[in-house]
Amino acid sequence: MIDESKPVETSQNPNPEDLLNQAENPASVSAQEPETPSPEVDNGAEPAQVQEDSASEGIDPSSETSSETTDPAAHQADVAQAALLAEVLASKELELDSIKQSYEEVKAQYQRLGADFDNFRKRTQKEKGELEDQTKCKTLQELLPVVDNFERARSQIKPQNDGEMTIHKSYQSVYKQLVDCLKRIGVSPMRAEGKEFDPNLHEAVMREATSEYAEGTVTEELMRGYLLNDRVLRHAMVKVAAAPEDEPEPPVEEATEPTNEPEAEESES
Repeated sequence: MIDESKPVETSQNPNPEDLLNQAENPASVSAQEPETPSPEVDNGAEPAQVQEDSASEGIDPSSETSSETTDPAAHQADVAQAALLAEVLASKELELDSIKQSYEEVKAQYQRLGADFDNFRKRTQKEKGELEDQTKCKTLQELLPVVDNFERARSQIKPQNDGEMTIHKSYQSVYKQLVDCLKRIGVSPMRAEGKEFDPNLHEAVMREATSEYAEGTVTEELMRGYLLNDRVLRHAMVKVAAAPEDEPEPPVEEATEPTNEPEAEESES
């Protein structure tokens, strides 16, 4: 700092002759100029006061040195932070890929389970329906002989008086109720006579050679068959037409030529 206690010497009014000499000899003027004393810094001044003076001049005493020393470190820190962020990003991408793969696996398992459950549901429904049909078939197969007996009685018994007619009508009404009940369940009789023999529906117990029907045609229904919806409840026992046999023609006698046996014997002798 400048010592303000010393009196500052004021310059006196210049002499015209001196000014003339200065103009003629400028080198001498520069040699004769007194040096301006540099401001002395009080070493005993407080640091806070020095910082205030520097701040008043707009200069940060630590800015230049700190910027020179901290720029490389900050650059290294930025590089390290960028590398760390890249590593974290890569790990997150790997984790995301793993989650996507797990999701696809779980999704595929869910779809397989859904398909398996759907197939299981369909299979159980089918098995349930088949079991119901089997139970129904067994029950109805036990009732069909009763229906056969009613039909035989109707075709063979001929009522002779009013009492027999009353009895005939009474059991025929029972037969009609039984047939109606079977129809509601889904039982229907087959009509095999005059149709082509079908091994899936008919059971051939006899063959009859005839020219009235084509070969392989059902000529007579011996026992009626029944269907439960589209399923065969009982095969129909039928007689099937066969091709008529041709009558054998009488054998034709062949003419024999006479042989001269004595001459043959003489020639041999």
